[in-house]
Amino acid sequence: MNKALLFLNGKIPKKNILPISKYQLIICTDGAYNSLKKTNIPIKIVIGDLDSLDSSVPENITLIKIEDQNTTDFDKALQYLVENNFSEVDILGGNGKESDHYLGNLSSALQFKNKIKICFYDKHYKSFFADNSTIIHDILNKKVSLFPFPIAENVKTKGLKYCLFDEVLELGNKIGTRNIAIENSFHLQFSNGNILLFLEI
Repeated sequence: MNKALLFLNGKIPKKNILPISKYQLIICTDGAYNSLKKTNIPIKIVIGDLDSLDSSVPENITLIKIEDQNTTDFDKALQYLVENNFSEVDILGGNGKESDHYLGNLSSALQFKNKIKICFYDKHYKSFFADNSTIIHDILNKKVSLFPFPIAENVKTKGLKYCLFDEVLELGNKIGTRNIAIENSFHLQFSNGNILLFLEI
């Protein structure tokens, strides 16, 4: 299983919350590289249209320039990972600066969700688009939020303080945020739509 760590140009936690050694590739977009260049993170690839680089890049780092203005740098990075047979990618810097970028990143993640497993991390939560049947272990007493994107039908949960029983979640109507796990395992099922699942770390 090939797994990558991708840095985007959002707010990156100061504390290292992910073990670098578990990734086969560490990659970043060009805007993110400006924040990472003075760290000891072993970046292997910088990808994007490269219009945001504010300095030269060492020779041991590969630059991949893709000038397509119809796709974001996040799209370009995801497409590269898919084409190179990566099955999973963890994201740091996916949110926390400009909110429209974060929403755009979620749209990209939704577009690629059936091609590669994508998980966003910040200092409080990990988040991802859940499968129609999802089981999470080691979650007791952690916060759990279910965010329909924009709708999810026949939603059922088990192991939460406030469970759902064959319900519809919809933006602008009913959502499922700020719940808490009361069992060590949390079960989620839904028939149609998409749910962005937030899990406290």
